[in-house]
Amino acid sequence: MKNTRLISAALMFLFVSCQQNDSIQDHIIQEDVIEHVELIRFGFDLNSFHVVEGSITSGQVLSEVLRPFGVSATALEIFLKESRDIIDPRKIKPDQGWLALFSNQEDSVPSYFIYEKSQKDYVVIEIADSLKGWSGEHPSETRLRRVEGEINNSLYQSLQDQGANAELAMTMANIYAWTIDFYRLQKGDRFEVLYEEEYINDVAVGTGRILASHFNHKGKDRGAYMFENDDQTSYYSEDGSSLKKAFLKAPVKYSRISSRYSGKRFHPVLKRYKSHLGTDYAAPQGTPILAVGDGVVTKSGYTGGNGNYVKIRHNSTYETQYLHMSKRACKEGERVSQGEVIGYVGSTGLATGPHVCFRFWKNGQQVDHLSEEFPTSEPLNESQMPAFKALVNTYDSLLRVTPVAVDDAL
Repeated sequence: MKNTRLISAALMFLFVSCQQNDSIQDHIIQEDVIEHVELIRFGFDLNSFHVVEGSITSGQVLSEVLRPFGVSATALEIFLKESRDIIDPRKIKPDQGWLALFSNQEDSVPSYFIYEKSQKDYVVIEIADSLKGWSGEHPSETRLRRVEGEINNSLYQSLQDQGANAELAMTMANIYAWTIDFYRLQKGDRFEVLYEEEYINDVAVGTGRILASHFNHKGKDRGAYMFENDDQTSYYSEDGSSLKKAFLKAPVKYSRISSRYSGKRFHPVLKRYKSHLGTDYAAPQGTPILAVGDGVVTKSGYTGGNGNYVKIRHNSTYETQYLHMSKRACKEGERVSQGEVIGYVGSTGLATGPHVCFRFWKNGQQVDHLSEEFPTSEPLNESQMPAFKALVNTYDSLLRVTPVAVDDAL
């Protein structure tokens, strides 16, 4: 079982991280003279070639890079037509690297030209009578990392301050989307996260799965543990309850509440007091708007006050509505899933700026969704709890290891 393998791998990691530095020093081997270091990259031993490196400059196209190496525009055009599955010239961007491999330093035409599509993917073009090429991928390894911090400004900033990739914030927001409102984090909130990070040539290139996390928000600690349940990977609290609830906390990610649900609010357009039976989330024009839960679209249209809007029926009890969209992305009668994009933030209708007015119905009455308690998804059953508890204990042990010790063990 995958969970069993996770436990075994985590235990081995914990054992290694607890070794003393002296035992590590005992295994250091001194090399006298290294005459030749094999440098294998892109499937070649680069020591066997004269290597010229460069990068794409602003506005530069591939033909301009290859022309000094004797590659004609006609030959390149033929190659690109035949190789659309491995390289798209429209996606070539500034600062992407390239290498030209010459068999001899005296050669004017390289044997191979290598274009780095990303930190992980590349394309090799063999330069002969006719061009031919293939795509490749750098070998990578997954390492276990731990980071902890305190919110002083934002989660993004706190993660960056700890040397972690800021994209980890989005993954955390997705995991806690049903239990923590990330628009209302407070200074002093704390977090610790155990996660996977992908490395290529000892350089971090991206984050993977979060294995475990603790987030202390408003003085309450909320644990999250990854566990495979019936071939589906989900996150659960310490007692086996699912973190996934019936609805997301908000319909847009990383925005701010610009106006709350109120029985009496001064309308910025109508210039008079009236009830505001929704919550406004200010966000940049074009920000995706997400369905907060599974359901069926009952309205997708335009009115003078609402602008472009969408209404969704989730079940016999709950409905939601999303106003002032710049563009709608669903039709009446369409079934949508939680987290699916249903439109984009705009300022159509009676709106002074880009935002989404989010409205929530319960039993036919509009209510303040921020004050509602929603039911959770199914918890783990009793037969799964022993394996889950073992995983929780292992992950918590790793979360107690200091960040330095974790990094040294990798």
